Amino acid sequence: MADELNHGGQIVLAATPIGNLSDASQRLKDLLASADIVAAEDTRRAHHLAHGLGVKITGKVVSHHEHNERESTTELLAAARDGAVVAVMTDAGMPLVSDPGYRLVSTAAAEGVEVTCAPGPSAVTTALALSGLPTDRFAFEGFLPRKEGERARLLGELARDARTLVFFESPRRVETSLTSLREAFGADRPACVARELTKLHEEIARGPLGDLVEWAGSKEIRGEIVIVTGGATAAPDTDTAGQVADVEVLVASGTRLKEAVNTVAAARGVPKRELYEAVLAARA
Repeated sequence: MADELNHGGQIVLAATPIGNLSDASQRLKDLLASADIVAAEDTRRAHHLAHGLGVKITGKVVSHHEHNERESTTELLAAARDGAVVAVMTDAGMPLVSDPGYRLVSTAAAEGVEVTCAPGPSAVTTALALSGLPTDRFAFEGFLPRKEGERARLLGELARDARTLVFFESPRRVETSLTSLREAFGADRPACVARELTKLHEEIARGPLGDLVEWAGSKEIRGEIVIVTGGATAAPDTDTAGQVADVEVLVASGTRLKEAVNTVAAARGVPKRELYEAVLAARA
């Protein structure tokens, strides 16, 4: 049904290099050369990128940014319904990630307009991979609030989050944000500041938040910034008597001692051997 409505038109989310032009995919180059419409956050940057890639944009280049997103979304959807291939690009990286595009994609999905993606570089996953911090579970939080109270409230909520957290920040606010992170998460929380990713002057600073605050205050910071922090670690369970009591409850219900110890140890996050010895000591 959607194909019948679109008559071959589609919206393509096009990831662009975050610094190094060599990271541009062949698919991106082909798309810029063939799309009927290129919807760009900054049309000048779109032309500059195409020139750098040795590509001539043959379609119409239009603005699609946070200030005209409502009107632009209507126009781009209409073009896609009429059969146009609409390439959507941001200044750098993947569209929609702290950049315009959500309204367009959500409306397109609701109305049956085809949307696909030409994937590519992302500052979020690049910084995460380079941070040296756990990557199995992470959350992207975008830019921290500028107002101190709002920033403190948000970080207070995130202080106990066990996931690795990724933030964008402007170079002028790095020291301020790191200080707020230190106050909320503690000076010993491991973190990383990634600057100018994939560019000539790429810099990766790793260490506890306390040290990174001093690092940021000791120099003039320029360029695009990503901050990555380690997640909160659970406090060790030291309630040995409670652990033993939980085991005995399971045993009393018919569970074998070894199985009961394994179950409680997993739930409480304590070594099985130590819990088993504590149960035997309590029974002696």
